[in-house]
Amino acid sequence: MSLRDFLERFRPTGTPGAAATGVPADRMAERAAELEPALDQLTAVQQEAARIRAAADEAAGRLRRDAAREAEGIVAAARERAPELRRQAAAPVLRDALREADAVRAAGDRAAAEVQERARERMPALVDRAVADALRLATGAGAAP
Repeated sequence: MSLRDFLERFRPTGTPGAAATGVPADRMAERAAELEPALDQLTAVQQEAARIRAAADEAAGRLRRDAAREAEGIVAAARERAPELRRQAAAPVLRDALREADAVRAAGDRAAAEVQERARERMPALVDRAVADALRLATGAGAAP
C-alpha cells in the first residue's frame, strides 16, 4: 500500500463543515468489491474462449486429416488413369506418324520400282555390251600389241 493510498483513507468523506466522526473509507476494498463480479465473469469468458479454441483446433485437425486423405485418393486415381490418358493423348500423334511412315514407305517403293524399271530397260544393252567385250577379249581382237 502506498503512502497516497494510506493518506486517502483519512480524507473527509462528508461535506465541509462540522467534523463528522466515522470510520475511514477503504477505497481498495470498495474497488475490489466493485470489480470482483466483472473479473469473475471475465474468467468464465476466458475459460469458454479456451474451450472454443480447443474445439476449433480439433475440428481443424480433423479437416486437415480428411483433406489429406482425399488428396491421396485423388492422386491415386490420377496415377491410375495416367497411362490411359497418355495413350489417348499419344493416339493422334501416333496416327500421324504412322500415316507419314506409310507415305515415306510408298515413296520408297515408287523410287525402287523406278530403279528396277530402269534396270530392266538398260539390262539388254548392258548384257550385249558385256558379251561383246567378253568375245573380243576371248578372240584377242581387242588385245593391246
